[in-house]
Amino acid sequence: MESHAQAFPLQDGFLLLGTALAFVLLFRRLGLGATLGFLLAGAVLGPYVLGLVGDPEGKIGVAELGITLLLFIVGLELAPRRLWRMRHEIFGLGLLQVALCGLAVAAVIHFAAGFSVEAALALGLPLGLSSTAQVLPMLQSAGRLHTPFGERSFAILLFQDLSIIPLITIIAAMNRNPHLPDGPPGWQLALITLAAVAGLIAAGRFAIRPLFRLIGNLGEREMFVFAALFTVIAAAALMQALGLSTALGAFVAGVMLADSPYRHELEADVEPFRSILLGLFFMTVGMMLDLSAIAERPLFVVGMALALIAVKAAVIFGLGLIFRMDWRGALALGLLLSQGGEFGFVLFAQASQAWLVQPEAASLFGAIVTLSMVTTPFLMMATQRIRETPAATGEREGPSEDGANALVVGYGRFGQTVAQMLIAADIEVTLIDNDIEMIDVAGSFGAKVYFGDGTRIDLLRQAGAGEAELIAFCIDGDQLTEAFLHAVHTAFPNAEIHARVFDRIALLRLKDAPVKSISREVLESAVALARGALEGLGVSLEDIDKAEGTYRTRDKERLSLQYAAGDPRAARDRILTQPARATRQPGTE
Repeated sequence: MESHAQAFPLQDGFLLLGTALAFVLLFRRLGLGATLGFLLAGAVLGPYVLGLVGDPEGKIGVAELGITLLLFIVGLELAPRRLWRMRHEIFGLGLLQVALCGLAVAAVIHFAAGFSVEAALALGLPLGLSSTAQVLPMLQSAGRLHTPFGERSFAILLFQDLSIIPLITIIAAMNRNPHLPDGPPGWQLALITLAAVAGLIAAGRFAIRPLFRLIGNLGEREMFVFAALFTVIAAAALMQALGLSTALGAFVAGVMLADSPYRHELEADVEPFRSILLGLFFMTVGMMLDLSAIAERPLFVVGMALALIAVKAAVIFGLGLIFRMDWRGALALGLLLSQGGEFGFVLFAQASQAWLVQPEAASLFGAIVTLSMVTTPFLMMATQRIRETPAATGEREGPSEDGANALVVGYGRFGQTVAQMLIAADIEVTLIDNDIEMIDVAGSFGAKVYFGDGTRIDLLRQAGAGEAELIAFCIDGDQLTEAFLHAVHTAFPNAEIHARVFDRIALLRLKDAPVKSISREVLESAVALARGALEGLGVSLEDIDKAEGTYRTRDKERLSLQYAAGDPRAARDRILTQPARATRQPGTE
């Protein structure tokens, strides 16, 4: 009997994962993005089409954890220095976008659809928010996340995420349901929020960071995943217990670890859970679409979706021009953020519970949000030629902390020299190492080194390898393999790969690797010492150069023959074992 009861969750999981896989692969292939695939997969499985998977309301409670993890990752992206640099876009452009778009859409709902002012605000203000889960992956896949355009988009999305708390408060203030418990007054809620944020920051400094340091010293990578999820869920649970937003708790948890050495490792560990749960969230949203209600009023749904897109695109386009964007960039920004967002579903449900709108209206506007999400990829493709900027003639945007030109993996004695040479040439560098003690020592000298395993493709991606122009592997020992370097080149084709190897044998193992250069770790220092020794013996500079040239030529020939033979013992006759002039005395010609 028990096994029969357990078969239903297993069957649901099989259907959800299998259908999502098929739809997402199809829509990715068509260039339409994963979000649309998840939504339609859920709609097909849901009660209004095939009815193969039930209880979407129960599943969405778990799936909303995906949004919580998304906000945690957003917080990790927000180092204090980056926040300060983007303050005008976040609190200027972001605030104006949320306010103007929300009020404009509310006005359309009030005057065109005949809703009351309270209902129009409860529906229109959430519709002013865009889909972080849809827009950020689109920017990342296009390689524009760390461009000026991407940073403006990110600033708006960040302020939208921060504005969820005020929007919840506004809906609660308009509550008409006498059975809902009254929340605390606004000033008290503000004090509780500040206290909770301060508590999370203190916990991060005095508890969470030492915990990650301990785990890093022990080398227990699996426990890092446990600790990362514990941090997110604990912060969200604290906020939920206080009647605040779980997303806010996760966001604060991310921010308090944004400037820690563990940031990229945390992103890489949390990302798979975030992807799966966020996909499940969109699938449950698709399952909850009341297609019968939509079928009864198709013109209303389509008309309101088009009005939403047109109003938001126009408002954001105008704001982009005010903030000195060129018209192509402003148009792209307006179209990219023209859809409704995932938090609209949460706010519509709260508006329905507060008796501000009927449940049927909440379902209809949920369908409007979904339809607007569907249109975004098509709008971006249809307007691509119009939005394309002519060949740039101005200055290129300088690299930022999170969009470094180079990644240096391994910050030991070798990596330190490589990194400092790059920095001396004004190259922005992201440093990665998994030695906690070394990271602390480097930090005492002012170097920012992130904790993480640089031989993980997902961690390299989180560290910005997709936008980097160079990846230098300066790690100890023989950790690099030809297969791994091919995987790095496939994942990040625009980045030149440079590698350090331990010795000649390790060099031979990487003979077909897609690398720009490979350096044996002691070769150049040994050559430098030999030159100093020869100079001390009184050998002329001309003969020193000749000796170095002879060694390098024979060593290169030996390597070529070893490559061809596939045998490190080949070409032993190229090794210099006896001087050509055995009778030469030091200091004589």
